[in-house]
Amino acid sequence: MENQSQENYGSEPHNSEPHKPESYRQEPPRQELPRQELPRPEPYRQLYYRKQLPNAVTVLILGIMSIVAAFCYGFFGVVLGIIALVISKNDMRLHRENPGEYDGYPNLSAGRVCAIIGLSLGSLFLLFFAFIFLLAAIT
Repeated sequence: MENQSQENYGSEPHNSEPHKPESYRQEPPRQELPRQELPRPEPYRQLYYRKQLPNAVTVLILGIMSIVAAFCYGFFGVVLGIIALVISKNDMRLHRENPGEYDGYPNLSAGRVCAIIGLSLGSLFLLFFAFIFLLAAIT
């Protein structure tokens, strides 16, 4: 009996379509819509990128260094603070002329603030040391 079932196995014709119920409705054929041209993306270089202010990071570094150097006799803090403020003047002018074109203004303003703090601390230390030397010279 096993031989007979093995011989008949697969000999029946196979219907490739699945059984469809009577209530099945066939979809109408789809109509192809006309192709619309999508807008082409802008080339890479034409995308809007803001330029960095040329000396914003330099001003920030000099401003921080002026605060640190102000505690070393004060003179170096004054020099670095003045250099940072002079360099930042050009970048401030660039940003004022075209504010939407340049990026990095927060670094520039933070560097200016640090330079002003370093300049004032350095000048206070210089005045303090000058006063000490003046008192030492009088006595």
